[in-house]
Amino acid sequence: MPTTFHQLIIKTSQKMPENTALQRKQQCLNYRELSEQVTDAARGLLTQGLQPAERVAIYLPKQFESVIGMFATTLAGGAFVPVNPLLKAAQVGYILNDCQVSILITSYSRYKQLQSTLSSLDSLHTIILTDCKPQSFPKHCLRWEDFTLQENRNNDNVYSEFPLVMPEDMAAILYASGSTGQPKGVVLSHTNLVEGAKSVANYLKNTPEDKLLAVLPFSFDYGLSQLTTAFLSSARVILLEYLLPRDVINAIVKYQITGLAAVPPLWIQLAEIDWPEAATNSLRYFTNSGGAMPATTLTQLMTALPDTAPFLMYGLTEAFRSTYLDPTELANRPSSIGKAIPNAEILVINQQGEICQSHEEGELVHKGVHVAMGYWQAEEKTAEKFKPLPNNLHQQYGRQTVVWSGDRVKTDEQGFLYFIGRNDEMIKSSGYRISPAELEELLYMDESINEVAAIGIPHPRLGQAILVIIKPSNEIEFNQTQLVKFCRKFLPNYMQPHAIEIVDSLPRNPNGKINRKLLSTQYQDLCQSNTTDL
Repeated sequence: MPTTFHQLIIKTSQKMPENTALQRKQQCLNYRELSEQVTDAARGLLTQGLQPAERVAIYLPKQFESVIGMFATTLAGGAFVPVNPLLKAAQVGYILNDCQVSILITSYSRYKQLQSTLSSLDSLHTIILTDCKPQSFPKHCLRWEDFTLQENRNNDNVYSEFPLVMPEDMAAILYASGSTGQPKGVVLSHTNLVEGAKSVANYLKNTPEDKLLAVLPFSFDYGLSQLTTAFLSSARVILLEYLLPRDVINAIVKYQITGLAAVPPLWIQLAEIDWPEAATNSLRYFTNSGGAMPATTLTQLMTALPDTAPFLMYGLTEAFRSTYLDPTELANRPSSIGKAIPNAEILVINQQGEICQSHEEGELVHKGVHVAMGYWQAEEKTAEKFKPLPNNLHQQYGRQTVVWSGDRVKTDEQGFLYFIGRNDEMIKSSGYRISPAELEELLYMDESINEVAAIGIPHPRLGQAILVIIKPSNEIEFNQTQLVKFCRKFLPNYMQPHAIEIVDSLPRNPNGKINRKLLSTQYQDLCQSNTTDL
């Protein structure tokens, strides 16, 4: 079994070399070809002077070079930094500077956008472009074709030339949006990535016959997982950049996809589209993470996909993946985030540092091989999130570092977990602590709502007022008065919205989640002079 990130490809290439590993449109690479190209690119990185643990950034959409670049980096002893292709120059520049990237792999068009930013990066010494016309090629950049052109492919002991990489070494830095300030770089070891793949492939029961559709960015741990679980299982990954939700369903039909992972905003859109029989026949399972899926959306999907197993999952970048709900339990507890994934232990700890009883609210704490190495060059932030359990729990659970999620959860009598909300997103109004996720779930019962976000904004009397920002299903027919009546009928007094804003769309962060931080900034002054409810 593989113990390092690049071995996910190398081991499979030795076992099932002719299995298709990657597909993009009509182009395919089998595992033997992919392994050879990873080896060539790794040799190219060493030729350019990559040192152990140095960072290589990949700023590309989902294409072959994106995947090859990541796996080649770890084979050459470095750590890869996948940069979300939706980010703009200033955001990319922050990431490259923060983790002191040495080599950048990108496209010509993206390079042009970054030129003014790149000139200030002292650590960057090599730029590799995957596409560029000869007449406009920058002199100080390298072509991907030249960079990967090698002559030693027939060497019987080809891997002996690469540095020794240990499972505990740093493999990647993923930048996750935080509750405050700039994004934090989460440092992942080879063990984190490989053991995460083993855990997820275990409960999804992935096989060489699976075809996984990759629609999420690789900068998102949930998106990267589509590669690791597939490669561990000798399965195929189809890379897709989509414009419309219909493109996703068309791809499922075209490629006979068996597994699809998405976040709630995409599932909401997909649930509203008619699914052809060809799609429902091939799709073996679908997964959700990155937020709770509205119950109405889940019902729509299960109606459209009666033979497809839904896996509702919860995870955080700092521990890759934490829990999943077995599809057989869905009918009994549809709002649960399940139990710990294989090889992980999940604890719920209260403010007194004790294990919570059933139905007692506490913080989710993840223990095991999936716990990340910490935040890149941020000792104070790392110490806040990655720390041992309280002393009173050491004898029973040990002293190793665990990750404190910042998420409020509770368990039922059978040990199934239920998400309540984040510590830094909880709305505090009139002395009550209100979960945005819980409020949104209730609001989704109103069929006039397509998407909704609930946030707390400053209020002179209440501390925080509840603002709900709504994208209606039909803006012309939407009736705000009826929604107010709905809220008064179904919500307790302390959860009643104090203001409603109607929008054409809700802003998203690079991973596709609703950008609550931006919404809070936009609407922070809305209720400063308002002391009355709706």
